[in-house]
Amino acid sequence: MIRDATPDDAAAVATIWNHYIRNTAATFNSAEKPVAEVRATIVARQVQRCFLVAEAQGRVRGFVTYDQFRGGIGYAHSMEHTILLTPEAGGQGLGRALMLALEAHATHAGAHVMVAGVTAENAAGRAFHASLGYGQVGLMPQVGRKFGRWMDLVLMQKILS
Repeated sequence: MIRDATPDDAAAVATIWNHYIRNTAATFNSAEKPVAEVRATIVARQVQRCFLVAEAQGRVRGFVTYDQFRGGIGYAHSMEHTILLTPEAGGQGLGRALMLALEAHATHAGAHVMVAGVTAENAAGRAFHASLGYGQVGLMPQVGRKFGRWMDLVLMQKILS
């Protein structure tokens, strides 16, 4: 089930996010997200954009959210998203359901473009986005650093409207 996140989901969302921060290069961030920060993000995004969770068997199994791609009025219709699932939730269609709900929300809110920034070494993330119609529009060599090495960022985008 896909639903709007609530502040009560913050601990579950932080657990998912922090797993990827600690253990993977899916995010270049190496500082774990405190539950209070995640709660504040959920509240803010519910007012400004949206923050959705996927729930199965009574537990949050993933989340997706978006915000403006870059600051400034010229980018007001270009958004960037974050999507993460619990490791065991992959391959069950939850990611696709989250993305379709997010894209529908963003389109209804007037977004024209959705951007995905995917670590170059995350082949599964690139393939997932490609399956949803995102095309690679850029490669930024060595813009991220994590685990003691430089990492590349692949920019992918989808025209929504």
